[in-house]
Amino acid sequence: AQYAGMGRELYETEPVFRSALDRCNALLEGRWGESLLSVMHGTGSRIDDTEYTQPALFALEYALAELWRSWGVEPWAVLGHSVGEYVAACVAGAMELEEALGLITERARLMQALPRDGEMVAVSASEEQAAEALAPYADRVSIAAVNGPADTVLSGEREAVETIVAALQARGIKTRRLTVSHAFHSPLMEPMLEAFERAAGKLSFRAPRIHLASNVTGQLLEDGAVLDAAYFRRHVREAVRFHDGLKALRALGGTV
Repeated sequence: AQYAGMGRELYETEPVFRSALDRCNALLEGRWGESLLSVMHGTGSRIDDTEYTQPALFALEYALAELWRSWGVEPWAVLGHSVGEYVAACVAGAMELEEALGLITERARLMQALPRDGEMVAVSASEEQAAEALAPYADRVSIAAVNGPADTVLSGEREAVETIVAALQARGIKTRRLTVSHAFHSPLMEPMLEAFERAAGKLSFRAPRIHLASNVTGQLLEDGAVLDAAYFRRHVREAVRFHDGLKALRALGGTV
């Protein structure tokens, strides 16, 4: 999803978008040797390192939400995808901007420190087909996301993922390697879970003001439900149930 120069044109032409992105940039000032904006709008490959990718995606999505609101588009329900759920929670009022951006940046820092020995691959297969294919490697590979009826993402140790992909391709199933620095939502994330949960436990969460669909369950949060550190720990490790979330919003009567 990320690429060098993302959001630059909107930054130069839309004052509301620019103001929101500047706010995120200011909140992260001093975090790295360079600014968030210089990473986003530069020409190098640092944007592909998850330490920068995650805060950059958050900032871009938050700025887009603020821009749409300035146009009179107020959300009635929200659904994010992985990093996007942090933005969705922020837009829904479940977290303040400073908390959400700080937490996703800590998440990114902890993940960046993990070994880069994983891989993520999108496969044109159902969740059931993907689960069957990875079963012999379940301790090393997981389903990272279910994005549609035949749109699933596998994530885990590179050698095991490549073996599974070869077997799927032999059955005529299309696959596509994702441009990522680490194998997210997989067993390879487990070494950072304790530290991340401790960081999340320092924050205050609130019940969302609007409908919020969960990546973890694929369902809407119940009225009055409050996200917590344990939830965000699960969010790191478990599959993104994006397709289920879309169906939940559709059942609620939601439209785009």
